[in-house]
Amino acid sequence: MEVSVLMPAPFADATAPLVAAFNREHRELQIAVTRGPLDTEALSDLAISSLLLGDTPYDLLLMDVTWTPKYAAAGWLEPLEPLLGDNALAGMAPGAQLGNTFGGHLWRLPLLADMGLLYWRTDLMDAPPKSLQELAATAADLQRRGVVPWGYVWQGRQYEGLSCVFLEVLRDFGGHWLRLGDDRQSDLDSPEAIAAAGWLGGLVRSGVTPDAVANISESESLQIFGAGQAAFMRNWPYAWAELQKPGSVVAGRVGVVSLGNGTQGSWGFSLLKGSAHPQQAAAVMRWFTSEATSRDLAVRFGYTPVWQSLLDDPQLQEQLPLLPVLRQALECTALRPLTPLYAQLSDVLQRQLSGLISGSGSAEAAMAEAQRQSTLLLRAAAPGA
Repeated sequence: MEVSVLMPAPFADATAPLVAAFNREHRELQIAVTRGPLDTEALSDLAISSLLLGDTPYDLLLMDVTWTPKYAAAGWLEPLEPLLGDNALAGMAPGAQLGNTFGGHLWRLPLLADMGLLYWRTDLMDAPPKSLQELAATAADLQRRGVVPWGYVWQGRQYEGLSCVFLEVLRDFGGHWLRLGDDRQSDLDSPEAIAAAGWLGGLVRSGVTPDAVANISESESLQIFGAGQAAFMRNWPYAWAELQKPGSVVAGRVGVVSLGNGTQGSWGFSLLKGSAHPQQAAAVMRWFTSEATSRDLAVRFGYTPVWQSLLDDPQLQEQLPLLPVLRQALECTALRPLTPLYAQLSDVLQRQLSGLISGSGSAEAAMAEAQRQSTLLLRAAAPGA
């Protein structure tokens, strides 16, 4: 019996030794991993193409947290309660449990947790900033004094990373992407949303963030910060291990803190509709997300465990000094909107923010247009619209 799994390339590579060991030990049940594209959108397109054909070759799909509502609403997933029970998430950190359910059903079992974090140079300041205003002021001061070429680097390219960055700033300003109590209404033209967009645009206009941020993703941010060219960086947990590698200019001089409302960006397994082996696929899903597998991935790659027992494990904390920060960050992580329309809404927001960051127009105009286009999308999808 063979269970076929589609995974993004980094996770396929990370789990390859574990899968090989599993296949050696379980002759009656084998795991066949398809190494999908690195790009999140490209992986989703590949999965959807196979699903639209009506006979997907995959049993399990490793999904980004934002895909759950869209895939569930389209009827592409099997609910997991019949196979895993009603307490499948028991023992996982509260933040890791977010984003796995939709419409009253469990559709996804998380492999790892992920959240936006603030990286800061411990050799340039005694403590990290406690607010966005302090962050901007400290970054500007260090840059003005010539200590670093840039104050703050983040993900400003027109892609999902920009939406994640904006959401974190938006929540810090007290705003919401969709209106509280009514997820059919956008709230991007609120004073808080305009202030958040204006804050990001202001970083570029003041020179604290380079103009090139309009073309910067996670890897470029990491390259700039890792070369000692910036005082602060917004990135994901994986960056910590990269910054500690031999030859790193900033190794041993980097601190990490929770952003307070860091965007939740986890990956998890879902069972695709039409799987010929649902019971076996569920068993493989359980194995992939087990505490043993989670511990291995945490030690070897620094992936954030989803299990509370691992986050609280003193031995694991000795091996992963960042673990207490990750545990704290998981307590206040924020989800992106849980809606089947998320990809379209995010694209609208990215386009407007990208224009603002690139120097054209005002925050008020950008958010007004984002609100207008988002409202059209939401109305078109509403029943009876």
